[in-house]
Amino acid sequence: MSKYLLNKFLFTVDRDPELVERYREDPRELVTWWESTVANSLLNCHSGEASTWLEFTPAERDALIERDHVRLFEMGAHPFLTLTLFIAVFERDNTEPLEYQKAYGAALSGFSLPYPDIAT
Repeated sequence: MSKYLLNKFLFTVDRDPELVERYREDPRELVTWWESTVANSLLNCHSGEASTWLEFTPAERDALIERDHVRLFEMGAHPFLTLTLFIAVFERDNTEPLEYQKAYGAALSGFSLPYPDIAT
């Protein structure tokens, strides 16, 4: 399991409106594409350098495809990264102010200290 790779996915997708839309429309396609093209590029590095070994575990891939922020949190994904990306993906579907944020918090309310380790 790579918390770094999970967080890198959440971070990079959230910062690109086109990727957010692709994740909203077809999460399986976006996760598969991202893992094969972006996962091994170095974050914030524009020199063409890349690694060759990073890939999601099946559980990580499934949680990203299912957009399951509770499972991602259990795996160590940073809650602020899941929250900001999933606000971009889901908030427009809600009719009440802060409806998605409240549902997000309620879904995580069963966790107590110590929380899963989110350090990468």
